[in-house]
Amino acid sequence: MKKFHFFRLGIMGLLLSWQATSAQNKASFITDSTGPVINRDIYGHFAEHLGNCIYGGFFVGDTSHIPNSSGVRKDVIAALKNLNIPNLRWPGGCFADTYHWKDGIGPKAKRPTIVNTWWGNVTEDNSFGTHDFLNMCEALGAEPYLSGNVGSGTVQELSDWVQYTNFKGKSPMSDLRAENGRATPWQVKYWGIGNEAWGCGGNMRAEYYADEFRKYATFMSSSGGRLFRIASGANSSDYNWTDVLMRNIPKNLIEGIALHHYAVIRWEGKGPAVKFNEEQYFATMRSALFMDTLVTRHSAIMDKYDPQKKIALVVDEWGGWYDVEEGTNPGFLFQQNTMRDAVLAGSTLNIFNNHADRVRMANLAQAINVLQSVIFTKGDTMVLTPTYHVMEMYKVHQDATLIPMRINTNDYTYGNEKLPAVSVSASKDKSGVTHITLVNIDANKAQDITVDTKNTGYKNVSGRILTSAKLQDYNSFSRPDRIKPAAFTGAALKNGALAVKLPPFSVVMLTLQ
Repeated sequence: MKKFHFFRLGIMGLLLSWQATSAQNKASFITDSTGPVINRDIYGHFAEHLGNCIYGGFFVGDTSHIPNSSGVRKDVIAALKNLNIPNLRWPGGCFADTYHWKDGIGPKAKRPTIVNTWWGNVTEDNSFGTHDFLNMCEALGAEPYLSGNVGSGTVQELSDWVQYTNFKGKSPMSDLRAENGRATPWQVKYWGIGNEAWGCGGNMRAEYYADEFRKYATFMSSSGGRLFRIASGANSSDYNWTDVLMRNIPKNLIEGIALHHYAVIRWEGKGPAVKFNEEQYFATMRSALFMDTLVTRHSAIMDKYDPQKKIALVVDEWGGWYDVEEGTNPGFLFQQNTMRDAVLAGSTLNIFNNHADRVRMANLAQAINVLQSVIFTKGDTMVLTPTYHVMEMYKVHQDATLIPMRINTNDYTYGNEKLPAVSVSASKDKSGVTHITLVNIDANKAQDITVDTKNTGYKNVSGRILTSAKLQDYNSFSRPDRIKPAAFTGAALKNGALAVKLPPFSVVMLTLQ
């Protein structure tokens, strides 16, 4: 497959009047190259025991006045189902390597408490455990992705968890599962073997972790269906970590290797989530677009050991990370979600789509009330963020076939630096409909794009757009619909070309038939 390259656009133009630009950006479909299927699991989410993600987010308990199903908010279930959420990762994150799953089963009144030492030192009562999570995934129609405890756990503990969730015959763990009210297994496919082993998961060396992975993976019996075992992968640009794992782990023991990268300006003093300036916006987007370099280079290392691409690259933590909101618990990682996050999400998903030959799973961090959330909750109210709306617009790509594109573009410039102003990906679904998603990251200028559509047979184009008056705009509990998708009229088919006019900092999804 021919690799995708970003639009590089930097066009002079007036936002409101749509005046002619000083340069024309051109793109075309590569029709002589068949792209891979964009795995729906790229659109996965992440739910860690962190702040108000689980307790107060997903879970309110079955005695709550808030409408719920077995303690899980019904409005949250409906909202996530609308995204066609393919998978959900739990219970961490750093929390996973201090979590002992047997503390979260059986009668809730008898479960021991745990102190969440990673996130705020709050005491949890373990009322949300394995049954609650897996039953919730069934309600969502999502595959569960369980992150196993390697840092402070044991091989036997993880092996027992696999048997508890998956074995349908008679065994100590399946008997225990039945005693706790579940006779049939859930058949959990996705398993993470530790989390961030290079850091909060144990501060391990790559060579040491590779040996630990081999040991844990060996004793994880499938017990009713092939497991998809995911290694704790690299921290951003630690390419040596990927090389060591690919070299030292036998291919019959591994199905995926993770990668974590957050769009962050700096780790100390990350900058505000709302009151940011253009310099901070540009730096955030520079970090976000670095994902393309990361995926390219980690994939090249994997190709060296796995040229048939049997092992998936799983970007199971990604998103923007800023300073927490004033007056909130610093350990709860609550940040507001603006148009910057929408632009970040759209650009990142385009990168994943265009690397669908190797990236076959990803998880936005995190689903509710933490980091780049898609949902905020407060009491009995719920708000859908700009990032939520991007994920909803992009769901058309799930399980569609990638259409590679050839691009000639200009730049978005700030000071002496430049970034590609527009990112794009395209796919054709099973019914033959083509979808194109475009993001203009330029904070100031509209962008005109012409896509060559000769010999494609397209006769109609329609679209949706997500944008707002300011980059810093967001949805609040008082104004929950300030930012939401609207019909897009800035695209037209004429004389074998698709002409698109993108406002600054906008996300657009086009349907071509």
